Amino acid sequence: MQFELGVLEQQPIATRPFRRRKTRRVMVGNVPVGGNAPISVQTMTKTKTADVEATVAQILRCKEAGADIVRVTVNDWEAAEAIAEIVRRVDIPIVADVHFNHIFALKAIEAGVAKVRINPGNIGSRERIRQVLEAAKARGIPIRIGVNSGSLEKDLLEKYGYPTPEALVESALRHVEIAQDFGFDDIIISVKSTDVRLMIEAYRMLADQVDFPLHLGVTEAGLPGTGIIKSAVGIGTLLAEGIGDTIRVSLTDEPEREVEVGKEILRSLGLAQRSVEIIACPTCGRIEVDLFRISRELEEAIRRAGIRKPVKIALLGCVVNGPGEASEADIGIAAGRGVALLYRKGEVVRRVSEEEIVPAILEELERFEPES
Repeated sequence: MQFELGVLEQQPIATRPFRRRKTRRVMVGNVPVGGNAPISVQTMTKTKTADVEATVAQILRCKEAGADIVRVTVNDWEAAEAIAEIVRRVDIPIVADVHFNHIFALKAIEAGVAKVRINPGNIGSRERIRQVLEAAKARGIPIRIGVNSGSLEKDLLEKYGYPTPEALVESALRHVEIAQDFGFDDIIISVKSTDVRLMIEAYRMLADQVDFPLHLGVTEAGLPGTGIIKSAVGIGTLLAEGIGDTIRVSLTDEPEREVEVGKEILRSLGLAQRSVEIIACPTCGRIEVDLFRISRELEEAIRRAGIRKPVKIALLGCVVNGPGEASEADIGIAAGRGVALLYRKGEVVRRVSEEEIVPAILEELERFEPES
């Protein structure tokens, strides 16, 4: 029996596009979310919002790290007063994170934020909800309905017994209905949980019921060691299924680190243009150079230099897989017994000593011209 492969199946796996879920498009400032737009990476400041200097400095560092959107809490009067100055001093879309107090939401909208994260049902009376939604609609500002398993409504907890995917989705749809009752549907939704399996199932259910863009995240993922793994599994699983339009990695770490991890999740799935990507062998008893040191020094040197070219660098430390892997990268080294062969686009360029490996790669990287 013979089979004919379709066009998609004939493509190498690495170049096949994911079949993304079709959603409506929402603009967050100048960043499109949904509607098959590139998946954006978000983070959240960890400064006191009232400290304008510290907050602005952190936002700018996040932008330099590659953030597309930055969220800022507006949780008290001092923060509400500061948000206008913060928005004025940065050129990246700012999202106001507001809970309970509709006045803070109104002040953030007036200040020119690009989006408000709020749950319409937790800011009081229908009149207060109307004021916020009408102000957002007048300014063309979308709202993210953000549901977390740790802050579900009491009646839903009583109904389901504990946070379940069904409870998260019902909560989200409840808030969507409130917004739509007032003619507002410029909406992005998230249904986050610290439990990766719960989060995955909730997003799958929600994706089957709405066409709003979805903001993915594992909330309160924790310290980098475990938090990165949880985020990569949860967010990566959904992205691989075509679900998700913008992401935020939540770590007990600096927001720039969240951005770096988020960008790497996208790159690993071929959903973002590569910057410099370093691959390295895990090492074993065959290793004959200090690959741990070489990898750290190269990564730090690239970060200091601010090099963002879409280049793949391979660092291999033995003669078994080294030559093959190094020759497949844009720039690579295959090392052994204190020396290494330096490759450029599959061709051996020269032989370098162990001490020359990092400078030699940096030299190649500086003059490397990616294909257009």
